[in-house]
Amino acid sequence: MELVMPPKKKRSVYKLIRNIIIALVIIAIYIWTFVTIDIRWDRVFSEHTINSISRVIPQLFSPDWGAFQKVMGLMWETLLMAYTGTLMAAILAIPFGFFAASNMVRSKLLNGLSKGVLNGIRAFPELVLALMFVAAVGPRPFAGVLAIAIGSIGMLGKLYSEVIESIDMNVVEALQANGANKLQVLFYGVIPQIIPEFLSYAIYRFEIDVRASTILGIIGAGGIGTLITISIANRKWDEVGMILLVIIVVVTIIDYTSARIRKRIV
Repeated sequence: MELVMPPKKKRSVYKLIRNIIIALVIIAIYIWTFVTIDIRWDRVFSEHTINSISRVIPQLFSPDWGAFQKVMGLMWETLLMAYTGTLMAAILAIPFGFFAASNMVRSKLLNGLSKGVLNGIRAFPELVLALMFVAAVGPRPFAGVLAIAIGSIGMLGKLYSEVIESIDMNVVEALQANGANKLQVLFYGVIPQIIPEFLSYAIYRFEIDVRASTILGIIGAGGIGTLITISIANRKWDEVGMILLVIIVVVTIIDYTSARIRKRIV
């Protein structure tokens, strides 16, 4: 039996021209970027740079195990910073999520104000917030906790509002039709639908905050980032290698564990 193949679709000239234009625009952007950022290739491949790399890299791959206890102590402090900041944000983001959800609050003014606050918070990077809090409360882990908490509210509040807007409103309407008051509707119609995804997003945000906490310490917000700054300033590259090894292992364990937990929740 002879197989009859379907006729090939004719290639649209318009699509071909469009793809060529897009490719040319992307290439032009890359060229413009490399031209304007003024890369000093002579310094990148200079003898000094090559000597520095050949001296530093071997030390990074020879971690100082004598500093393991000190590094783990500060890593634990970093995890506590991330946990406390994420927990604060996960709780404080709930009212923002409800106020920003159009199916919970009918006032456009309140909806718009809540969304504007969340957008404004997300516009500030954690590093900027950490610098502000370090100046306000001093170089200590509490500054990092505040930076993580405020920064995480913006993201979690946005995600919470989207979860609330996607709930099954038939359940809510059925409870209202049967005479349930607002608290009963909230506890029996809304919360059971949103709790699993709220927890999943909070755990996912904790993963992000653990990584952010390691950076915030570099600017004085406590944790293992402070030790990174000190070790680099003293050229202790073997100690930096130990720090990086601990961070990689801890973050990998947290990612794997949180992924398993989120799968079970959702």
